Amino acid sequence: MGLFISLLLPSPLSSYNLEKQVHAFTLANGLRLLIVERHLSPTVSIYIRCRAGAADEADGKTGTAHLLEHMMFKGTKTIGTKDYLREEKILRKIEEAGTALDRERMKGKAADQAIIARLALQLAKLLKSHQPLMVSNEIGRLYTENGAVNLNASTGHDLTTYKVSIPANRIELWARIESDRMINPVFREFYTERDVVREERRQRSESDPEGKLFESYLSAAFIAHPYRRPVLGWPSDMRFLDMAYMEKFFRETHAPNNTVIAIVGNIQPPAVLKIVEKYFGRIPPRKLFSVPVTEEPPQSGERRIEVVFDAEPQMILGYHKPPPPAYADHVFDVLESILSSGRTARLFKTIVEEKRLAESIQAVNGLPGARYQNQFAILAKPRHPHICSELEQAIDLELERIKREPVPLSELTKAKNQIRADFIRRLDSNTGLAEMLSYFEALLGDFHYLKDYLDTIDRVTPDDILNAARTYLTRENRTVATLVRRKH
Repeated sequence: MGLFISLLLPSPLSSYNLEKQVHAFTLANGLRLLIVERHLSPTVSIYIRCRAGAADEADGKTGTAHLLEHMMFKGTKTIGTKDYLREEKILRKIEEAGTALDRERMKGKAADQAIIARLALQLAKLLKSHQPLMVSNEIGRLYTENGAVNLNASTGHDLTTYKVSIPANRIELWARIESDRMINPVFREFYTERDVVREERRQRSESDPEGKLFESYLSAAFIAHPYRRPVLGWPSDMRFLDMAYMEKFFRETHAPNNTVIAIVGNIQPPAVLKIVEKYFGRIPPRKLFSVPVTEEPPQSGERRIEVVFDAEPQMILGYHKPPPPAYADHVFDVLESILSSGRTARLFKTIVEEKRLAESIQAVNGLPGARYQNQFAILAKPRHPHICSELEQAIDLELERIKREPVPLSELTKAKNQIRADFIRRLDSNTGLAEMLSYFEALLGDFHYLKDYLDTIDRVTPDDILNAARTYLTRENRTVATLVRRKH
């Protein structure tokens, strides 16, 4: 949970009654709506969360959730088109040609190159004939012309998110656009965008040392659970992602009864509820077909993986642990702060400043998601001429100290104060509050987790840290991934 705790509430937390400030509604179709009236500026920040991500894809279809997020910006039957009746016919032919081309290419060495050439030419001609009928990025243009900022989306293992901040008097425009995207999305430029995300993968995973190491680390830490998958997808899957499965995935995940909307800003809740009901309430609920998630079996021995790459060495050490709302997750938030929050934190002070073994070091609680059992990890880069094995020994000493000696109360109090300060500071904005309300409502089904968070952190004792460290920070529960420079 530590990845997300740096983002939360309005400053005078003691005077902020979450129970009274948040107006929570569930529409007849199952859509959950959270509204907070805050007159900080004449703007509104809005988050839409769908409770589905990379962990929910079928085997062989990895990368679908991320590609779908891209495709949701391609418009609808009324946005992004000059003549949808004509366009629809061409889009159907594009899908038929693209699907046939993929099927032939899937045959590998047995593929008929003449058929591939013919279908590729046919697809290229169809794509060219489609161009005059579409309007690129019309959703972005509509928002920008009406004063919107921070229009963006993201896909994780757990959730898919769409966000924007708009002038308060443009909220009905937002509702028209976003409800239309949920009802009538049109997946224009599918094959072009599929190539775009394949290039994104090459840049972020295959050509980037940190991305490559992290991907390898997850695939070793999780041998059965879908957290082992990269959000962008595996290359062989991405190459043949198909529109039919993506449309199915859309219907089953971007349903109103699988969606949370948080709206925070200069608004009147009754008026906003009326607008949301008008535009989103008409969307029928759908039967949710969740993919059975394979449970990660208990780890029974240390796992090690080495990545050879032409870059400076770095490493990740990670341990399986429970997700929120488990109490142990709160304990690891505190331990994360003790180990790496600020220049006086243990890992920085000892390993970076005193021993000068590392260029950087960071503890992170909650990788790569929080719906399921996840990882408490330490990411570090050795300082030349030191190597990863020296750095690992130094980290082991610090973790053994955590398991052996109770954390002094003064240090524990300092860590709690740091968490409290970060929690409050990062929640001053409408965006921060909307982000976290929607996150926990979508993730855990209850935004009230936020209300009790700091009280639970305050309850963490030195014995709690000892017990959690001794239970989870064991060698047999550990995965170690190292990146070493390729020898020329």
